[in-house]
Amino acid sequence: MTLISLLLLAALLPYLSHSASVNVGIVNGTEAKPHSRPYMVSIQKDGRHICGGFLVSKKFVMTAAHCWKNEPKLTVVLGAHDLSKSSEGSFRMDVKFYYRHRQFNPHTLDYDIMLLKLRRRVRRTRTVSWISIPQRDEDIPANTVCSVAGWGRTGAFRPPANRLLETRTTIIDRRRCAYYWNNLTQRMVCAHYPGGSCQGDSGGPLVCNNVVVGIVSFGEQRCDSTARPNVYARISAFLPWIRSIIARG
Repeated sequence: MTLISLLLLAALLPYLSHSASVNVGIVNGTEAKPHSRPYMVSIQKDGRHICGGFLVSKKFVMTAAHCWKNEPKLTVVLGAHDLSKSSEGSFRMDVKFYYRHRQFNPHTLDYDIMLLKLRRRVRRTRTVSWISIPQRDEDIPANTVCSVAGWGRTGAFRPPANRLLETRTTIIDRRRCAYYWNNLTQRMVCAHYPGGSCQGDSGGPLVCNNVVVGIVSFGEQRCDSTARPNVYARISAFLPWIRSIIARG
């Protein structure tokens, strides 16, 4: 996935070194079984998909901080598989509060995490549910096979997907990842091959062993390139902050 939004791209390139990008789509993926990932959320502006996200409780969606530019009003679509069809049981909900991490750096994409408090509580159904996050701060072992999913582009010059796509990706060692990305911090985790994300997948979940461990953050500007790994915000690094926000109800 390519992670830098088009609006951020010009500002981010000097800091992320060449060919980095935000807001990306699934590359080398396949269509997910409908509603097999009931935690998936489409984050939209003016009725158009801009980022992915995922339910972590009855009232909170987690996504990337760079998906919100302060001024636009966002809505979320839950229970969707095909975004072009509203008859499949999906529904739209307004966001009540935006909790973007105060230390988020739009130039380096450090602290790239945000919680969206929904206007009302979500009921768990066959098509809508939430996913577990880590319980303690720890690194994901290298070579762990995980998955990512989203409605983003399937290649640098290809359109976004209407139907939810998914693919496998493998965690790589942080030291090895730092060889490719000079802005890497302890709050990030990297994954590479066989698939990845692209424009429109930002904010989506990196899932390992049925637990979401990362948030799609940034990667190659040309998302179908395999030159460098994708980078994700490492959720376990933010547990005290997450718990303090969710505790407010």
